[in-house]
Amino acid sequence: MIFLTRRATFSASHYYWNEAWSAEKNQQVFGRCANRNGHGHNYTLEVTVAGEPDAVTGFVVDLKWLKDVMEREVLAAYDHRHLNLETPEFNNANPTTENIAIAAWKRLEPAINGASDAGAGGAKLKRIRVYETPEIFAEYRGEA
Repeated sequence: MIFLTRRATFSASHYYWNEAWSAEKNQQVFGRCANRNGHGHNYTLEVTVAGEPDAVTGFVVDLKWLKDVMEREVLAAYDHRHLNLETPEFNNANPTTENIAIAAWKRLEPAINGASDAGAGGAKLKRIRVYETPEIFAEYRGEA
């Protein structure tokens, strides 16, 4: 089995806030990230798929196909967006790096694992990494 990873970048803004807490508690727990106007990051999304290379092409998955899936399912929804205000996943959840990784998985998993077209090549989603900064990333490998 071969693991293949493709990267993409997107820019988005967010803030952290818990509606059940007072403004003081939010400031205490989230610090500057509790600023309701938000702040931005240039995120890096890594999508890793796994499978056997095709006997003819040598590909686990067509990289153009994977790029298109990433664009359609994640980047179109998150790039240049205020995640708290413009994405349904974060209506009731803080858009932390961890939660962004889980949400990206939920968007990509059915598109990749359920694909029947030739570009998918039978590959399965194995890992999502989201980098908030070069030093901070979250990795998600599904619930299993």
